[in-house]
Amino acid sequence: MRVGPRSGPGAAASNAFHARITDTVSGGSLAGGHQTSGECIGERNLLAGGFRVFFRYSVRPPRWRLPVVLVHGLGLSSRYMLPTAEYLAPHFPVYVPDLPGFGDSEKPARTWDVPALAEALAAWIRAAGLGRVALLGNSFGCQIIADLAARHPELVERAVLQGPTTPPDERSWFWQFVRWRQNQPFNPDALSPITWGDYRKCGYRRLFQTFRYQLKDPIEQKLPRIPAEVLVVRGQLDPICQLGWAAEVAGLLPQGRLVEIPAVAHTLVYTAPEQLATITRQFLEEVCVPARPGEGPGGRTSAAARRDAARRHSEARR
Repeated sequence: MRVGPRSGPGAAASNAFHARITDTVSGGSLAGGHQTSGECIGERNLLAGGFRVFFRYSVRPPRWRLPVVLVHGLGLSSRYMLPTAEYLAPHFPVYVPDLPGFGDSEKPARTWDVPALAEALAAWIRAAGLGRVALLGNSFGCQIIADLAARHPELVERAVLQGPTTPPDERSWFWQFVRWRQNQPFNPDALSPITWGDYRKCGYRRLFQTFRYQLKDPIEQKLPRIPAEVLVVRGQLDPICQLGWAAEVAGLLPQGRLVEIPAVAHTLVYTAPEQLATITRQFLEEVCVPARPGEGPGGRTSAAARRDAARRHSEARR
């Protein structure tokens, strides 16, 4: 599958880990975290913006590559994004945080709206010392990415919006319930305990209040302010992010593209991780390619970014 054109529409289940609370670090180095035996994904906690943030990360990242941060959807956590993280891990340093209030991260007393969650993600990126990153979000996670990328362009090299929500004419409880029901048959049974377990962790009050914020968030007003190149990805059968809305999102972006994956629906980070990772890799390799033996990093990343990458990965190996 090839990434689609720079503007306008283009053509085009794995086991879950059990969350564990591990070490808490105050920032900077990501070394020394818990690693599940035989697996490529480790687990850590990081203090960012005054809150403990649990995250998963690739333990053997390749050097000189752009860090990729995955952003989860409404009420969920990093758990259901692990299939995609595992496919990306051999090629990029991968990080999957649970946003504050969700998963195994600390729960703020109040429920945060989209800008607050975007600020929390920005604070975590800075606390982790990642520099400029690529962001990949699913569903509601795309709204958080759009807000962050519009207000903090210095943090975002590129972004992938997979199944972005929510079209203006469907920002109601009724339409979202209809779309949710239409999407359910496409989700495998193995996803249900992950989804409902995450809902219980965040709490139903926080879940529904965040959903209200989702419906009030005018993503279409933020998209034109995003300077980074952005790839919009939808599944051909996705009832939540339909083709017309995905094309509108791509068209509102100054540097937007759209690609569609055949025969799949909305939760591609779990149901079609290999296809999504392949498309993401193609898109990101345009700006960061691996170095040849004996040479420095290639691609179009800046010298400063390359030095930062070298430092980060050197620290992570200590």
